[in-house]
Amino acid sequence: MLYSLYYQATILRNKTWFFVAIMRSFENLLFDRAVDKEQGIFEFFIAPELEKYFLEIMSYFEATGVVTQLKKMPNRVQAGEKL
Repeated sequence: MLYSLYYQATILRNKTWFFVAIMRSFENLLFDRAVDKEQGIFEFFIAPELEKYFLEIMSYFEATGVVTQLKKMPNRVQAGEKL
């Protein structure tokens, strides 16, 4: 079984709605979920072949200050953690 790549990032709270709407407009690019709403931490599951496109979009959001602390991490589902 292949697993998605896993990233986490902090999203500027007053731009969360905008960010989520834009990311979901890219059909089948990713699955996103808020891990910590208070701190604005989101997780992203990305198909390996789409990582390049994901990183290009995230680079734009980092440059505009909407996204900070983007980091690639081990896939927590693969590691056995529950959603």
